[in-house]
Amino acid sequence: MNDLESLARTPRLLVALDFDGTLSPLVDEPMSARMIPEARQALDALVALPDTDVALVSGRTLADLRVISEHSDDSLFHLAGSHGAETWHPGTQAEDDDAADRADRVLLDELVAEAQRIVAGIDGAWVEPKAFGLGLHTRLAQPDAAEQAQREIDALMQERAPRWRRRTGRDILEFAFRHEGKDQAVAALRERLGATAVLFAGDDVTDEDALRSLGDGDLGVHVGGGDSAASVSVEDPAALAALLTRLAQLRARRG
Repeated sequence: MNDLESLARTPRLLVALDFDGTLSPLVDEPMSARMIPEARQALDALVALPDTDVALVSGRTLADLRVISEHSDDSLFHLAGSHGAETWHPGTQAEDDDAADRADRVLLDELVAEAQRIVAGIDGAWVEPKAFGLGLHTRLAQPDAAEQAQREIDALMQERAPRWRRRTGRDILEFAFRHEGKDQAVAALRERLGATAVLFAGDDVTDEDALRSLGDGDLGVHVGGGDSAASVSVEDPAALAALLTRLAQLRARRG
C-alpha cells in the first residue's frame, strides 16, 4: 500500500470517481443505480478532511448523475457529467462551458427519434437521449439482437453525423456532438482545485482516457476484470470502498 500512503500525504488531494460499476453495481435499470453504503461512508470521510476534494466523473447527464448519486445543492462533492461537458461545483450553479450549437440540437432531436424507431422492434435494446447526444443500451438484449442494434445505429450515425464522437462501453454505444472526455474533466478539476495528486477510479472503456492521463504521484484504480492502464485493480465497488476507507484513515493521520 505504499502508493496509497504516499497519496495520503499529498498537500491537496483530489479523489475523482466514475459512478456506474465503480461506486454502484451495474444494474439493468440505469436510474435505479445507487452508491453502495460503504462507498458513501468512505467519500463522506474523505470530503470531511482538510485539503481533500471528491468529484464524481460520469458519462451520465448532470441531471441523471445528481439523481443516482442522491446529490443535493449543499453537497461538497464536485460533479462532472456528460464526460465533463457539464459540471457542478459546491456553492455554484451547473455549468455548460460552451453553448451548444442550435443546428446540433435540432439534429440530435431528429437522430434520437430515428434511432428509437430503428430499435423499437429489437428486444432488449433502447435509446437514451443525452444532453449532447444519445446512447444505445443493449444490456437486456441477446447477443445477436445487440449486434443488430449496434450495426444499425452505427450506420445511421455514420450517414447523418459522421463527425460526432463515438464511444463504446459495457453494453452501451454512445454518440455526442461534444468531444470532451474524462481525461479533460479530471485535468480541469485538478487545475480548478489546485490538486497536487489525484486518485481516479473507473471500471469501463470510457474511464481509460482518464487513467492514461494520470502522472507521477497520482493513482489510477481499475474496478473489475480486464486490461487497464490503472496501476491498481480491485474486484468490485465494495473493494474500492475499502481502499477509499483506508485512504481516508491514512490521510486523517498525516502530519
